[in-house]
Amino acid sequence: MTSKQTGALYDWTLNLIEQTGLSDRLAHVVTSAGLLIVAFLILYILDMIISAVFNSILTKIITNTKTKWDDLLIRNKSLNHLSHFILIVVAQQMIPFIFIGFPDFTAGLNKFLSILVILSFYMLINSLLKTGRDILRLSKAFVDKPLDSYLQVTQIFFIFVIGTLIFSILTGNSPWQFLVSLGAASAILMLVFKDTILGFVASIQVSANDSVRVGDWIEMPKYGVDGDVLEINLNKVKVQNFDKTIVSVPTYTLLSDAFKNYRGMQDSGGRRIKRAINIKISSIRYLTDDEIAVLKKIQLLAPYIATREEEIQAYNQHTAADDSMLVNGRRMTNVGLFRAYIGAYARHNPDIHKGLTFMVRQLAPNEHGLPLELYMFTNGTEWAFFENTMSDLFDHLFAAIKYFHLEVFELPAADDLRHLLSEKNSVVDRQKNS
Repeated sequence: MTSKQTGALYDWTLNLIEQTGLSDRLAHVVTSAGLLIVAFLILYILDMIISAVFNSILTKIITNTKTKWDDLLIRNKSLNHLSHFILIVVAQQMIPFIFIGFPDFTAGLNKFLSILVILSFYMLINSLLKTGRDILRLSKAFVDKPLDSYLQVTQIFFIFVIGTLIFSILTGNSPWQFLVSLGAASAILMLVFKDTILGFVASIQVSANDSVRVGDWIEMPKYGVDGDVLEINLNKVKVQNFDKTIVSVPTYTLLSDAFKNYRGMQDSGGRRIKRAINIKISSIRYLTDDEIAVLKKIQLLAPYIATREEEIQAYNQHTAADDSMLVNGRRMTNVGLFRAYIGAYARHNPDIHKGLTFMVRQLAPNEHGLPLELYMFTNGTEWAFFENTMSDLFDHLFAAIKYFHLEVFELPAADDLRHLLSEKNSVVDRQKNS
């Protein structure tokens, strides 16, 4: 309906009301009230029609389809926002001409309805953006990307544009004048939105460098972070620690501070064991032939002992080593055979990864003895599996070490000190009695 047609409708209604003998002012009021009621009835009927089309027919069609993206339109209420937008646009075209007899009121009403149209359009665009984000999350290529950060940046941009348009409508000035005046306050805006700008830059760099993804296990001791990343958005990274607490840290800390990402470990399929058994140095010695014969009964160790015996015998014969002194030539030691046994036992363990770094090595002796370190990886990355595998491995080794005539180093306990003191007192008493 054009403005001329609407104006003619208003004049015709006004003439009809004036024939009843009402004053000119009152006739305008009654005309506007009557047309307003008619407009509300039309808008009500239109709302019912739109609701029937969008909420009933289209919703049923969408829910019966096999695709998922159209279901996301319903979840994000895109159809509802579209129906509201259509209704507000129709109202903007109808209502101002109803009050054509009140020019001052019509000007304010036009501004109000224009602002409503802009806001309803933003709500529609915002719902579509959320739908686009959810559609991208269905793709494996975007499931670990910080889509919330990109969405928030786009929302901020639209809010800025809409705020500029609303300011222009309220003041009657050009949007360019607002932007020019805004440039003078850019320093203040940079200060106010510092965290937002830093977070935006950080989210882009984190995504471009692929340093953190949603679902990664990260560790930042400075902030008490040790768990899985739940969400990466413009202002914060949300992490659920293993004690089920949730920690939020600013996004830009992923660039300004160091953090550890365990994704590489998880992708490799193995989790590192790096733990040592401290051997008491005084228990390390050469083995006798009888002791070696007993250790040959250990099935995992028998092939190694046979090979070593041949190598040692050939070397000693070649060098004409004097057997009267054990230090001459080469001999097998209990710690050497125990180290070989650890390697053989771990290699036959199905829970130890065979394709990653594997070794049993001696570390530098210290005040706690000689450390024999197991450096290997479990055949899985789950925490409980890792701990159980490592515990079972060391349970067996601590029980097996006595067969090699070795002792694990332990600091003296209170009972050890009392035992030494008791022995000292008994020696002193015997000396006195003698």
